[in-house]
Amino acid sequence: MVLSGWEAIFFWVFALAALVAGLLTIMARNAVHSALFLISALISVAALFILLGAEFIAGVQILVYVGGVMVLFLFVIMLVNVSAEERGSEELFNRPRQVGASVVVAALLGISLVSVISRSAGQFQPPGAGPGQSLEERAAAQDESRREQQTDLRRAATGTSKISRDTQLVGASLYRYGGLPFEIASVLLLVAIVGSVLLARTAKQEAAADDFDPESRGELSGAENAEGPERRV
Repeated sequence: MVLSGWEAIFFWVFALAALVAGLLTIMARNAVHSALFLISALISVAALFILLGAEFIAGVQILVYVGGVMVLFLFVIMLVNVSAEERGSEELFNRPRQVGASVVVAALLGISLVSVISRSAGQFQPPGAGPGQSLEERAAAQDESRREQQTDLRRAATGTSKISRDTQLVGASLYRYGGLPFEIASVLLLVAIVGSVLLARTAKQEAAADDFDPESRGELSGAENAEGPERRV
């Protein structure tokens, strides 16, 4: 796919926004700020999907990930409410083993991504483009394909076709081949909700027990014992 004009500008803007938001997600010390930066990254990626012509995937990402999953994460983070003392003041780079392992894994993932992109760069061509065509000919073929897609969209708007073929294929593939991962993800989200409630409840109970002084507890029990005979009389 060849981007030109405003599409190329929007692509670079949203791509840089996604990268910056991703870096801020892992660099922010506040968990709520990290979740908000991750929401920004997901919205930028959804914009890239729109530029690629995958409006359905972009809408699903915004509705599911941003509107559902990230709101759930924020709910869990705020419900647990981990204090600064519990997080600790230890700096990130004071853990060389964890940092080194993270750098190695990130480097391997980057190398794998570059390798996959370089191998598949010449395999995907726009409809009507041949292997020996120049860049201008491929752009012209892509423009012709876009005109055909716009014609199909007009027909869909007039009622000829209520839903596009791509959306049908995505939905069928999701629930035919990805039903089990879909259910596993829903169970994991349910476990996160239940775990956050239990953690928050336990933390509040421990805080209430710590705030309750043993001396005041003894005084209270003595007062109750003194009031007991009076009530009996």
